[in-house]
Amino acid sequence: MPRRCLWSLPALLLLLPRPMSAQTGWENPVKRLLREGQPVLGATITVPSAETAAQLANAGFDFLWIEMEHSPITLETARHMILATRGLKAVPFIRVPANERWLAKRALDVGALGVIFPFTTNARLARQAVEACRYPPAGRRGVGPGLASFRWPAPEEGYPRFADRNVVVVVIVEEAEAVEAIDEIAAVEGIDVVYIGTSDLSYSLGHGGDLEHPSVRQAVARILAAAKRHKVPVGLPARSPEQMKARIEEGFTVFQAPAELSLLLAGARAFLAPLGKAGFDPRHHPLY
Repeated sequence: MPRRCLWSLPALLLLLPRPMSAQTGWENPVKRLLREGQPVLGATITVPSAETAAQLANAGFDFLWIEMEHSPITLETARHMILATRGLKAVPFIRVPANERWLAKRALDVGALGVIFPFTTNARLARQAVEACRYPPAGRRGVGPGLASFRWPAPEEGYPRFADRNVVVVVIVEEAEAVEAIDEIAAVEGIDVVYIGTSDLSYSLGHGGDLEHPSVRQAVARILAAAKRHKVPVGLPARSPEQMKARIEEGFTVFQAPAELSLLLAGARAFLAPLGKAGFDPRHHPLY
C-alpha cells in the first residue's frame, strides 16, 4: 500500500529557497545622515584582520575607514573585510593610496560603498574622484561589478544604478595648495564630503604636527566656511570625545576615530594603570 504524503502544498512551498529581497529604495545610511546634518563616525582599520573589521562594524560606528594608504592592507584583505560586514551596521569605505581612477575602480569593484581620495589639491582632482565613482554618462567608472554586486545585490534596479545612488565620495584637503583652491574644490558636483587631513596640512603649511598653530587653525576655518557655502559636509580626525563634541558645535559632521590599535591600547591601559604596569616607553627605551 503506498504511503501517504503528510506534507501539504503550502508547507512544501515554505521549504523552497526564497528569492533574495531587492535592495531597491535602500539608501546608504551614511548618505542619509549626511543629508540630515547628523554626525557620522568611522572606525579606522589599519591591521589586515577581517575579524577586527567585523567586530568594529557591529560596535556602533557608521562606517569603516579601511586604510590602504598608510597600512599593509591589501585589496584581497579589504575584500574579506567587506564580506565580513554583511548584515552589520557600519558601511565599508576604503581610503585608496592616491587620487587615481584605477585605484578607486578596484576599491569599488571589491565592494566598498565609499572611496576616500587623499591629496585632492584642486578642482580637477576633485572631478576625477567623482568620475571614478560614477558609471557613464555621469562618470567614467568601468563596468565589472561581479564581486561588488554580490555584496550589494540590487536585482530590480541593477548594481550600477544602486552604486551611483549610494557610493560616497570623500575628498581629502591636506595641502596649502588645496586651501587656496577650496572654493573650486567644494563646488564640484558629486562630492559628498570634504575631509581635512589636519596632520599633513600642518606640515604643508610649515608647522609640522602643530595642529593648534594659528596658520593651521585659520586654514581649517577657511575650508569649513567654503564647504558650508557649497552645502558640503566637512570632516576631520576625532582625537578625543571632547574634541569631537566641540567640532560638532563648529559645524563638522564627519569624523574618523583613532585606529583600532589606539583603541586597543587605551582599553588595555585602563586595566594596567591601576597596577602600575606599563610597557617600554620608546622615548626612553628605544625598541631597537
